[in-house]
Amino acid sequence: MTSPHGYTELKTYRYERKYAIDTLHNFQVEQIIKLHPSAFTEIYHQRYINNIYFDTPGFDFYYDNVEGKDKRVKFRIRWYGNLFGKIEKPVLEIKIKKGVVGIKRSYFLNSFHFTGNFDLTTLIEIVKTSGVPEDVLLRMNNLKPALINRYQRKYFRDFSGLFRITIDKDISYFPAKDQLNFAKFSGREEHLVVVELKYDSGLNGEATEISNHLPFRLTKNSKYVRGIEHFYEVID
Repeated sequence: MTSPHGYTELKTYRYERKYAIDTLHNFQVEQIIKLHPSAFTEIYHQRYINNIYFDTPGFDFYYDNVEGKDKRVKFRIRWYGNLFGKIEKPVLEIKIKKGVVGIKRSYFLNSFHFTGNFDLTTLIEIVKTSGVPEDVLLRMNNLKPALINRYQRKYFRDFSGLFRITIDKDISYFPAKDQLNFAKFSGREEHLVVVELKYDSGLNGEATEISNHLPFRLTKNSKYVRGIEHFYEVID
C-alpha cells in the first residue's frame, strides 16, 4: 500500500526478481520495459532514494547475505529526495527475507538535519525518540551505521496492477563512520542499471511469463553487499 507521500508499505510477503545490467544504457532498459506485452507504464515520478544501512560490529547481516542464509535481515533508514538538508518523513525499515520471499516492517521517524558533519551515532537517539517499539530498539542497540547509498529510481506497473518493476540507476556509495568523511566517496556505478520485478508470493507462476519477456539475466544483487565491498577495509 502506498501512503499519501509516496511511501510503499509492505505488509505481505513478496518476491523480488533482480537483474543487474551493465551491458545496456538506461534508456534502452526503459524501452524494453515499456514495450513489454504486459503493458508496463510509469506510475510515480522519478526520484532519488537515500539509505543508511546498519549492521552488527562483525557485519553479520553482510555475511548472512553473501553466504546465502535462508533467513536474512536488513536494518536501514530511508528517505527520498536530497541527500542533505532537512530530512522529512524518514522511515526505519527492517527487511526480512525467508528464502526467496521477503517482507518489511516500517516505522516513521522524526525529521532530522543531515549534513557532511552529521554524527551518525546520533541516529539511534533519533530512533529512540520516534516511538519505535521496544523490541526494535533492543535489537538496534547492538547495531551501528555501516553504509550510505543513493540511487535514482523509476516505477512501473503492468496492466493488471499485480506486478511492479523498478529501474535504478546512478548508484552511489558512501562509507558510514561515526563521523562522515565524504572525501572517501567511492564514486558512482554509472554504467550499472538494476531492474527489480516485484509481486506477491502467490503470483510466482504468472511472474515467470512476465520474466520470460525480459531479455536480462536473473542475478543475485544486493546494493548493500556491493556497497560494503566497495569499502572492504571496513570488514577486515
